[in-house]
Amino acid sequence: MNRRDFLSATAGGLLLTVFSEEISKAQEAKTDTGTLVSLVKGKDRAASIQEAISLLGINPVQGKNVLLKPNFNTADPFPASTHNDTLEELIRHLQTMGAARITIGERSGPPDTKDVIRRKRIDALCEKLGVDLVDFERLPEDKWITINPRNSHWQNGFDVAKPVLDAECVVSTCCLKTHGYGGVFTMSLKLSVGITHKRNMRELHGSRQHMRKMIAEINQAYTPALILMDGKKVFTDGGPMQGTLKKGDVILAGSDRIAIDAVGLAILKDLGANKHIMNKKIFDQEQIARAVDLGLGVMGPDNIHIVADDAQSKHYADRLMQILQKG
Repeated sequence: MNRRDFLSATAGGLLLTVFSEEISKAQEAKTDTGTLVSLVKGKDRAASIQEAISLLGINPVQGKNVLLKPNFNTADPFPASTHNDTLEELIRHLQTMGAARITIGERSGPPDTKDVIRRKRIDALCEKLGVDLVDFERLPEDKWITINPRNSHWQNGFDVAKPVLDAECVVSTCCLKTHGYGGVFTMSLKLSVGITHKRNMRELHGSRQHMRKMIAEINQAYTPALILMDGKKVFTDGGPMQGTLKKGDVILAGSDRIAIDAVGLAILKDLGANKHIMNKKIFDQEQIARAVDLGLGVMGPDNIHIVADDAQSKHYADRLMQILQKG
């Protein structure tokens, strides 16, 4: 079932029929033949973020109340979690783009979300920048919606934080890393695990056979209008909390989760990653393959266009496109 079909949603015993077009209406960065992923390599973090977003030629946040979804899985240092400098620069840029209001929303795990927020000093950052903060883990029961897509690998669906479904505009910012506990990699698709209730994690982590497919299926619940991937440093093995650290020195932006993750996988292959990355073609990875089946983004590498502005970034983009084509 793809995102143009309906999802069954239950809340407090009330059965709702939710069409994905009503859940999220994202403005996408597309050409006539595919989807754009912007790439900036070698520049400082702030300049890279500004340029990556600018290269897409879109402004989906203007006048909108924005829910910003970071990676606060744990409070471990970047790339285990979103770098605070990346978060601050992204917020400032979204404000410059005319976002009406920005709210950071996240659920950590396994650590308590409140503790992760405290350790990363996110409260202070929010106060400094004038943005709101929602700890999904502290939401009351009536602020969770059970999404049960037909033909999914979830036994009885999964619970999604209502602020995500209610958001006018969702912006997500992910890290670039491998995942040593069954996910294989953690980028924009897996970032969506943080919109679900912690009680769903027992089923997800207990299903080694279907985990990657279940991760992709969560993404049917919403569509981000903008995705920023911070690949300044990456884990090429291990993860998500600790791993083999390498310098990626790249920032990516786009609006298509499959395209972003596919380019991210090409970067891991270029850097030299573990056997789960190196020995499998990019579009054969289960997170990617299931997302393609569900119609969540591009169908293959021919639909991805990496855009860059300077010579160094263009050279790297060409190199990644060769890896994408090879798989």
